[in-house]
Amino acid sequence: MTLEIVHGAARAVITETGAGLRAYEVGGVPFSETYGFGETPPLGSGAVLVPWPNRTAGGRWRLDGEPQQLEVTEPARGNAIHGLVRRLQWTVIEQVGSSISLETTIDPQAGWPTRLRTTIAYSLDDTGLTVTHGVHNVGDRPTPFGVGTHPYPRAGNDSTDSCTLQLAATTVLPLDPSRMVPSGPAVDVTGTEYDFRTARPLRDVQLDTPFGGCLPGEDGLVRHVVTGPTTGVEVWADPDFKWVQVFTPGEFPGRGRAIAVEPMTCPPDALNSGTDLITLAPGESWAARWGITPIST
Repeated sequence: MTLEIVHGAARAVITETGAGLRAYEVGGVPFSETYGFGETPPLGSGAVLVPWPNRTAGGRWRLDGEPQQLEVTEPARGNAIHGLVRRLQWTVIEQVGSSISLETTIDPQAGWPTRLRTTIAYSLDDTGLTVTHGVHNVGDRPTPFGVGTHPYPRAGNDSTDSCTLQLAATTVLPLDPSRMVPSGPAVDVTGTEYDFRTARPLRDVQLDTPFGGCLPGEDGLVRHVVTGPTTGVEVWADPDFKWVQVFTPGEFPGRGRAIAVEPMTCPPDALNSGTDLITLAPGESWAARWGITPIST
């Protein structure tokens, strides 16, 4: 089942399974990659990544010194990937006008012994799409977690290879190429091929890379921009989203080259490193926003 919100010429489609973003368009022009009704989201498209984004090495981590073993959901690399809510059914809390809110609960299970309730709200207005995440500790012990999302922003009908990319990131996290988990601490992007602080062409750029040190601008928001010859699209986020994963698959179904710009509150394997994890005591809650804004070029 899918759910739709509309504001003027803008339209967004959300999935009930996973509460992911299936489509966002304005006047029929796409500003996110999409896929067919009833299809499994390709390449994680639009997915909500809670209670951790990206990968947990070997699916293993410790909570209060107790070893945990998550289901290995990326068997080729031996990792647990992209959290626990992508395949859950979400319940609509409220749908009013151009906004919709959903929730689901992460129950105790193998590798995750605590209970969290997570919410998401999608809202359209004249500026674009805003997405608000909430996490609520409804369990009985302090719980660390991270939040991520997996949008594929699209500069309208411009091809990916005709676009440029600009990131607010100041560091890059090196990865073990065989396991795609961190192989060392984050390093400054200055003087490296990973410096996208100034817009650079995407043609021939191949990334599946976590960037950190995402700095907010004067308005307090972190901003990443994909710009094409005729239009552009911005992925903005609250400063809680200190990390961003950028992925450039060569073949997104029906599209060819695409780009995912994935705001994350923590880096890959944060359940082990502890880097930028958020911890909630029982009864505590957290919320933060990100969004997609079409821009003129």
